[in-house]
Amino acid sequence: MPGSLEAFLARLAHHAAEHPDRPALDDGHRRLRYGELSAALDDRCRRLARSGARRVALALDNGLEWALWDLALLRDARVAVPVPAFFSDAQRRHLVASAGLDAWIGPGAEALDFSATQDPAIATRRVASPLALHDGTTRITFTSGSSGAPKGVCLDAIAPLMVAESLAAVVEPLSIERHLAMLPLATLLENIGGLYVPLWLGATACLPAVAELGWQGGSGFDPRRALAAIEAFRPHSLILVPQLLQALVAARPMPPESLRFVAVGGARVATALLARAQAGGWPVFEGYGLSECASVVCLNRPGEAARGVGRPLPHARVRLAADGEVQIRGATMLGYLGEPAAGDWHPSGDLGHWQGEALALDGRRREVFITAYGRNVDPQWVESELCARPAIAQALVVGEALPGNRALIVPAAPDVDDARLAAAIATANAGLPDYARVQEWRRCAPFTPDNHQLTANGRLRRDAIHGRYRDWLFASRPHPPQGVTPMTPYQQLQEATRAERDWLLATPLLTRALTGEVSRTEYLAFLGQAYHHVRFTVPLMMACGARLPDRLGWLRDALVEYIEEEHGHEQWILDDIRAAGGDAEVAATRAADPATRLMVAAVRDEITHGNPVGFFGMVQVLEGTSTALATQAAERLQASLGLPDDAVRYLSSHGCLDIGHLAFFEGLVNRLEADDLAAVIDTARMVYRLYGAMFRGVEVRCAGGSATRELSDALA
Repeated sequence: MPGSLEAFLARLAHHAAEHPDRPALDDGHRRLRYGELSAALDDRCRRLARSGARRVALALDNGLEWALWDLALLRDARVAVPVPAFFSDAQRRHLVASAGLDAWIGPGAEALDFSATQDPAIATRRVASPLALHDGTTRITFTSGSSGAPKGVCLDAIAPLMVAESLAAVVEPLSIERHLAMLPLATLLENIGGLYVPLWLGATACLPAVAELGWQGGSGFDPRRALAAIEAFRPHSLILVPQLLQALVAARPMPPESLRFVAVGGARVATALLARAQAGGWPVFEGYGLSECASVVCLNRPGEAARGVGRPLPHARVRLAADGEVQIRGATMLGYLGEPAAGDWHPSGDLGHWQGEALALDGRRREVFITAYGRNVDPQWVESELCARPAIAQALVVGEALPGNRALIVPAAPDVDDARLAAAIATANAGLPDYARVQEWRRCAPFTPDNHQLTANGRLRRDAIHGRYRDWLFASRPHPPQGVTPMTPYQQLQEATRAERDWLLATPLLTRALTGEVSRTEYLAFLGQAYHHVRFTVPLMMACGARLPDRLGWLRDALVEYIEEEHGHEQWILDDIRAAGGDAEVAATRAADPATRLMVAAVRDEITHGNPVGFFGMVQVLEGTSTALATQAAERLQASLGLPDDAVRYLSSHGCLDIGHLAFFEGLVNRLEADDLAAVIDTARMVYRLYGAMFRGVEVRCAGGSATRELSDALA
């Protein structure tokens, strides 16, 4: 039977017979081989029986002992209750009382009125009338609810093992031999994916203590220590929440060589973060799940195009209600602790839609807010875009009935000043439609499990944060007129090109430029490519003006203003190259990279053979990118490379100029008719991809590779 305990134990016995000397568990200090596993479980099962334990709290750190006690509880069909390390004393007492726990394994037992036994690992207490559990319960996983009291999810033995078998089938072609548990094993996702799946496959579950992985209590994470652990264990697979992925990619844009599969979930993952990780070579695959469905429900697969959160796993059935709510069947919970039994289909509370066979999420039903202008906004979408910026560690966004969205911002480090945060928010806003942008923000202390503002798997506990910052988040402001304001043509342009803009802004070279981590060689190579498209700007403007129909004569006046300001800017770039120590003459005569040539050619072709108004799609890309990035990048590069002012004139001036240009440009776009707007959108989409390929090509060429592949990736 799929997911049965018997099948799982049979797999362990098979691995013990075939590979007795292969490590099954490794915490960096001790190893246990498959041939030794059965005897270790026998010992712990006997000790549990002697103690009379039936409902057992597992409060150990990651390691061999956590794994062995968990497996023994599973094998004996006793009730296991993993205890997150960050739970407060009050939450632990609630857990003990509500689940009727009669045994405790791990530190802290005495404070909770458990008494020592002859077995030094097990403490017990007498429970006169424990709450009745749902029939078949062998595991209670407590989720961090919206209030201080955690909620118990009752699962049988079949559900977690069914999920483990499905996950094993997905990764089996990758020949995973070592998995490193980056999350606490008390997290159901890591318990299944980091322990049961490796054992099902006959691989090694690497289980170092969480401090050795870079975790600093419940409120911090050191990516350098995590990367050191990855190098030491050389795992083939990891499971990460978005915050860990962001920290690791920021610390090391290119992945450790051993990695073959990195599952990411637990909260919404920003498109820009995924793109940046994938561009660096990280083998990341987004998934979706929830504790009520024994963790993973959907997952993107290796060898398939990534779509949404992926296709449902083999054990799961997913359907959408009439209002778009995601409903799930297969490996679902028996019910909440102390509540009636659950039905066959679990209503997730998440909204979604289908992208082919893959599920795409549209936010939490109860978290989506409606602005004062009638726009629906998923806060996780905006928060994920904010947190994709290196300067921002965490964000919470509100906007219900507000004329402008507000955000609480947690900086990535204490030395990140407000100017860097403002620049990061501006960059994120540039990739969002106007109704989703952050209008007001303030910095705040980190959201952590310790202060009850974050769950174990990285989700914000919104009610707790709202309560803490209510006076600022929901303070009254002048209210706009009632009614829904339709999107302007300029807003339509921003919305229609969001995916392509995100892809461009996720370019590793751009993100590194904002932190001053670009080499002089890369900066000079960028200037060389900039020269080869900027020198065509004025000729393209003149060609556009010559081909505009009479009905668009007003656009010619605008082009005249643009030409007057843009004339001669290619000479600025050559001057910058000289001041930065490069050879301007060589840069001017060297052939442009393929993406740069094709970008200019595509716009010229649209002017000549299509709709000349499409040229303004190039304006959207170049000026929008300059506004978002140029000034900050110039400051960071000048500081890190020790460049004189004369070496960053192009970037510095364009950052300032284009802020004014964009307001002018928005007015022009808002006067366009539908067909002309469509041409601008089409051109902008193409230029975003080619401009991104140009930046990626610079990075690859400076590393000794070929820029041609980046072009093919951009057009894929």
